[in-house]
Amino acid sequence: MTGAHRAPNTLPLEAWLEAAKNRPTTVLGTLVVTGLLITAVPLSQPDTGSDPGAFTAAAQAAASARAAQRDRATDADGGGKQQSQAQAQPIAGTTARPTPEASATVKPVQHAPARAVPPGAGPGKSLITTGGQQVALTFDDGPDPQLTPQILQMLDQYQVKATFCLVGSQALRHPDLVRQIVAAGHTLCNHTYAHDLTIGRKNAAKIRADLAKTNEAIRTAVPGAQIPFFRAPGGNFSDKLVSVAHADGMASLYWDVDPRDWEHPAGESDAQHVKRVIATVKKQTKPGSIILSHDFNQPDTITAYRDLIPWLAKNFQLGVPSGTGETPVTATPTAPTPATPSPSASTSAPPAVAPPSASPSTASTGAPTP
Repeated sequence: MTGAHRAPNTLPLEAWLEAAKNRPTTVLGTLVVTGLLITAVPLSQPDTGSDPGAFTAAAQAAASARAAQRDRATDADGGGKQQSQAQAQPIAGTTARPTPEASATVKPVQHAPARAVPPGAGPGKSLITTGGQQVALTFDDGPDPQLTPQILQMLDQYQVKATFCLVGSQALRHPDLVRQIVAAGHTLCNHTYAHDLTIGRKNAAKIRADLAKTNEAIRTAVPGAQIPFFRAPGGNFSDKLVSVAHADGMASLYWDVDPRDWEHPAGESDAQHVKRVIATVKKQTKPGSIILSHDFNQPDTITAYRDLIPWLAKNFQLGVPSGTGETPVTATPTAPTPATPSPSASTSAPPAVAPPSASPSTASTGAPTP
């Protein structure tokens, strides 16, 4: 400013101009230093009451300008995009490091849920009812060349379908009987290869091997035969055994009616044995029951079923278990406790073939457990 209104201790403008004429180098240096100070010292940030929108807009504008400049440079390069994509590919022999964006979009591997075991009220969740109104007849430990054909004949006479729990070694010895069972429309059940009473305590690999060996023996007679059920000898199921059988496509079959046709107490005659078996079945059977019996080395059982099959066919709907879990039609019965096998029955598999000359009295002394 000039005149009387200039600031105190300042030179008039005319004095500056005169100095500039006399010392141009000094003035130029002063301007350069002033410019450097203005560039080096950052602008003060706005106070808390100021609007930051202007700064944000300015930053966004600068970023957009830089992006546009890069795009123009890429287009002018004539192939920069392809080069960028090639650079994005990992070099052979190295491991590419994913970008944060790529890592965020990776989904975890989904594993198929484990198959649930159909719930049952028996040991290890085995089935003790058919899951419906039908009553199931089951025959264990065969096939037997003497007794199985007699059971098949009676079942055919009354148009009844049953479930045969086959021992693998017996199936190999009598493939013709396996074929007869299947041809008549009956259902098959795996009963281990050698009537192993301790299979439930073995590890999963040994269980799986035994079950596979038994199924293979059955399918040697009938290739492709369906085997929907498994029954542990003696009813000695465990959670592990039921799970392995289920994983192999077989539902575990227990029972709720056990006439103990395999048991021969001292002093019990054949006639008394037959009467006891008949009375137990008639007393305990109800809709949904699974009846345990044997067609191996048990001639008294055949005699009892000459009376039982017509009675059961008249009073119940006979069929096979559903194998898909239980929906008891009455109150769930208490699972019977299997008889403790005798030392001889616990340590030996059933005989290979019933003696052709065996009479009811002699064949009733060496019965296997269920």
